Amino acid sequence: MRLLSVLLTSLMAASAFAGTIIVDGHFQGKNIFIQNPFSEAGVGFCVFEVTVNDQIATDEINSSAFEVDMNNFGLKVGDAVVVKIKHKDGCTPVVLNPEVLKPKSTFDIVKQAVASDGTYSWTTTNETGELPYIVEQKRWNKWVKVGEVMGSGRPGEHSYEFKVTPHSGENIFRVRQVDLTRKSRYSEAVKFTDPSVLPVTWSPVKPKEEIVFSANTLYEIYDQYGNIVKRGYANRIDIIALKKDLYYLNYDNKMGESFIKR
Repeated sequence: MRLLSVLLTSLMAASAFAGTIIVDGHFQGKNIFIQNPFSEAGVGFCVFEVTVNDQIATDEINSSAFEVDMNNFGLKVGDAVVVKIKHKDGCTPVVLNPEVLKPKSTFDIVKQAVASDGTYSWTTTNETGELPYIVEQKRWNKWVKVGEVMGSGRPGEHSYEFKVTPHSGENIFRVRQVDLTRKSRYSEAVKFTDPSVLPVTWSPVKPKEEIVFSANTLYEIYDQYGNIVKRGYANRIDIIALKKDLYYLNYDNKMGESFIKR
């Protein structure tokens, strides 16, 4: 009977400690705040242990709300962090500011340039979050995404490269990042001209099956209502599926040239 009583007690204790909430991200220099309700039994609080990267937090957790001091774990800004909040069954603690572990775009451009071979390079400092750099090119009076390079997200200087495909004439490039605020952070624009890239031409004037370019080029075809019906990068476009109508063509550094599909 004594053994049975011990087993039942152990089972009841195990069922009381039933949940773990995990919050992960990268250290941004700020602490975590947790709302801590009473346990289902009404005795004691819900949370019984908090770990940061598997190290037990020594903060006082026996209160309705408490703070996890992230500076106690020797973290540097940008370090990966996994916070585990272990709690009893029948109650759920709430992390009040999980966004403090999400990456933010804070980069500053030290220098940037486009080399003669089309390699766009940029050097940054003051990164605090691992976010991709979106490479954009100004085409047709708008910014067009042409590639992506993952950022380091750590302090110090970091250099990046991306091989761009220039159009004829003057080209304009930039990089941007988007963080949890959904707002974009941009670099200054950098200009580049490759004299070896000749202007692109196209034919026929009244195409039936395809449009042929004099060289590979980015292109867009849109209808009279401004809807994009085709886009890509090629030296010819199959237009058999398009209905007979008036269309507009963006290509190379030209925009809004019209044609009628026969």
